Amino acid sequence: MNFSDDEHPLDPDDAAPGAPSEGLPAVEEIPPSPPPAPDSGPPVPEDLRISWSWLHLVVFLLFSVGSLFFIQLTLSTYLIAARHVPARNIERLLTSNAVYVVGGQIVWFGLLMLFLWATLSAMSQAPFWRTVGWRSLPSSTSFSGAAWRYFFTGFLLAIFINVVSLRIRQPEKVPIQELLKDRTGALLVMGLAVLLAPLVEETVFRGYIYPLLARKLGVPAGIALTGIFFGLLHGAQLGWTWELVALLVLVGIVLTYVRARAGTVVASYFVHLGYNSMLTISAGIATHGFRSFPPGP
Repeated sequence: MNFSDDEHPLDPDDAAPGAPSEGLPAVEEIPPSPPPAPDSGPPVPEDLRISWSWLHLVVFLLFSVGSLFFIQLTLSTYLIAARHVPARNIERLLTSNAVYVVGGQIVWFGLLMLFLWATLSAMSQAPFWRTVGWRSLPSSTSFSGAAWRYFFTGFLLAIFINVVSLRIRQPEKVPIQELLKDRTGALLVMGLAVLLAPLVEETVFRGYIYPLLARKLGVPAGIALTGIFFGLLHGAQLGWTWELVALLVLVGIVLTYVRARAGTVVASYFVHLGYNSMLTISAGIATHGFRSFPPGP
């Protein structure tokens, strides 16, 4: 059966695509939204992508000072109460007795690492060591070859610093020398310098402090300021002899530059290890294998 157009008008839905139907308002096409504008800032290097801020650094510094004070107070209380040491002799023991100095330093290092591990692990899903900059060395060379190259760089740096320091007028008494007046003290200090200090100091300075300074202030400023902080940390050990402190600032700048250039704390660690190893070897040679020491005052 046939139906005429009058009986069955064309349904609007059957109209040709794109053609407006009679009696219906035309629908305006909405142009697609433009893509978001790309970030105009320079990309942040992977080794500077951190999760902590100035506030975290301030809390860390307060914790560092507070924990060091707590360790000193605990040792002082022990010496007075258990060893019956007169109060007037406490300061001398805590600065010249290698057992107390090295023992307190080990505890302090442990507390600093515990603080960083506890706080940074809560702020980042990445493994702790990678978070604080311990990444693989550049793949252009083998790990062993690169490690030895950095180690000998530190070795040569220590020789240079020793030669320059000979031209500096040394004070009669430097606190660090008081710890090296006998075999036990020398072995404890050198063991700390080789086995523990490079690991902890590189983690704190080059793995934690440097990325924040470089991210906020720029890489050159981050390198310089980290080196200055590193030198000042050792100022008390050097009796605040500013020429010697300046040399340690230079060492800190070199270590931080190596870390920035390689993008990993592993590089500066091996330089630091080579530097401290050279100091240990030279001390061993000067004391005939830590057996012959100059007479005390």
